[in-house]
Amino acid sequence: MTSRQAAKNERVGATNARGALLKQERALQTRQTVLAAAAEMFAEQGFPAVTVMDVAQRAEMTKGAVYFHFTNKEALAQAVVEEFYRRLPVIVAPALEKDLPPLRAVAEVLHRTALAFQDDRVIQAGARLQIERSYIGAELPPPYTAFQAMIEELLTQANEEGALHSRLSPDAYARVLVAAFFGAQHISWVQCNRRDIEDRVREIVEAVLPDRV
Repeated sequence: MTSRQAAKNERVGATNARGALLKQERALQTRQTVLAAAAEMFAEQGFPAVTVMDVAQRAEMTKGAVYFHFTNKEALAQAVVEEFYRRLPVIVAPALEKDLPPLRAVAEVLHRTALAFQDDRVIQAGARLQIERSYIGAELPPPYTAFQAMIEELLTQANEEGALHSRLSPDAYARVLVAAFFGAQHISWVQCNRRDIEDRVREIVEAVLPDRV
């Protein structure tokens, strides 16, 4: 092979590589568009009422394009729930990076998560799909285990510092807080579309962590 042919092959290879990369980027962008549309639909109408065609129309693409990335509606729900759990640690990360006392960090984590429930459609959809899991013919992860483990870790730190002052163990305390929080967001959603979720979460903090944050 001559040097000219080698250079030509190299240019062709580089062009093909760039083309493949652009194709992958477009596919990823399309998948994210579909996922965002599905989250909006699930948050607004719930799993049973939504069809793949509904998602396609919301995403402004064909039903075939949706099926290219997701085999069925159940796969869409699974993907939305997975994204929900991926986002939760990102949402609360700033609270954990502040080097706050553990109980203050717990309060900040709950507050930041409450704010996300107000306008993040993936967060809203993920929580609703957890409630509707009996309608979804696919396996979803156990609800809120990682979130509860994070709260438990903070409460364990508080207990080791002598700041918890509770007859409950840190893991039991974490279960109570997580149940109260996600129950409050659900009631807030049903009653007033989460307009009062910040107030409800503040009430939980004041009731369950009084004089400690």
